[in-house]
This record gives sequence, C-alpha cells and structure tokens, in this order.
Amino acid sequence: MNGASPGARAGRTAALIGSIAQTAMFAHAAGAAVVSVHVVGASGMPAADTVLVFDPLDGEPPASRNSAIIDQVTVVRTGTSITFPNSDQIRHQVYSFSPAKKFTLKLYAGMPSEPVTFDTPGLVVLGCNIHDNMVAFVGVVDTPYFAKTPPSGIAELNLPAGRYRLRVWHPDLAAAVPPRQVEVQAAPLTLAVVVDLANSPASVAAWP
Repeated sequence: MNGASPGARAGRTAALIGSIAQTAMFAHAAGAAVVSVHVVGASGMPAADTVLVFDPLDGEPPASRNSAIIDQVTVVRTGTSITFPNSDQIRHQVYSFSPAKKFTLKLYAGMPSEPVTFDTPGLVVLGCNIHDNMVAFVGVVDTPYFAKTPPSGIAELNLPAGRYRLRVWHPDLAAAVPPRQVEVQAAPLTLAVVVDLANSPASVAAWP
C-alpha cells in the first residue's frame, strides 16, 4: 500500500494501493480468438483504467481460483483472494463498507497476515481509516473473461467462440455505457468503445 503516489483524476484524490494489478484473464481454448477493445473518451483520447467484462451467454465459463495484489482499479473473479501490501513507512488500515464485501484490516505495516477473499460479484470501494484521500476499487465478476485498459486505452483478450454480453465501467463515468452483445468467431475481432468521463466526478459511477 503506497500513499505517496496520488492519482491524477480531478475532483477525487485517489492513491495507488499496491503495485501489481490482475488486469486481464486469458482463455486458452480451441477456437479462441483475439478480441481487441479500443476505449476512448469523448475527446478521442485513450481512456485508461476502463473495466471490460465479457459475460458468456452460451454456457457456464470454466471454474478458476486466483490471487491478486491490489491496484487502484482491479478486476477479479469471484473467489479470488487479494493481498493488500503496505510499502509505506506509515501503517494503514484498509476497509470496505460495500455490500459486495465488508471488511476491515487491523492497522498494519508490510504484508498483512491474511489475504481477503472476494466471493460476491459487484463493486467494492476501498478506503483507509488513516488516510481519507486513499481510494481504490475492486470489481468482482463471475466470468474469467475481463480486462482493464492500460494508458493506451487498448485491451486484448483471448475469448472462446460464442456470444457475450460486454459490460463497461470506469469510476469517473458521467453516463452509463449500455451493455452490448458481442459474437466472437474464430478470427480476430476489434471493438470500439467510447466513454463519457466526468472531469470532476461527485461520486463513483454505478457498477453495471
């Protein structure tokens, strides 16, 4: 956990919590295709930290159990255990009051004794009782097919052929992005997504 690197978003100070994010889950299956999603804001500039979730419509996805280290925006599958390292010289106390996961870690430095398991889908907003300006987000999903855009605004996934519902989220969305159906075949696919991001968001955007 690092309180020394505040985020650059206007209207809300968000500090980086951790150093590594689980930003994408890749499917290795016969007939899989590379799906490239290009996300830009209303101005045409790349939109980093945009969450992309592909919900399969043609059956249940394969089971998996994963672990992750938290970043400012992280996406994980239900059942994932997350570690909250503190790399500061000051102790932190991470907590969440979100319905998808309520917890409070005891005041700590370094590595907490136990990871936290996120077993309910939804958005989890994280804070720190010691530093009110520290905010992070965990999107918990029931599918292994998801990604978070890097600074380029372009994310790539390997998806098995089939139909999916694409959900899009960013903490600064000024308007929700309607879900859309996507059909993946055994050929590369490029998708374009435009998000309307608020310059000074008054609150965190609702989870889709």
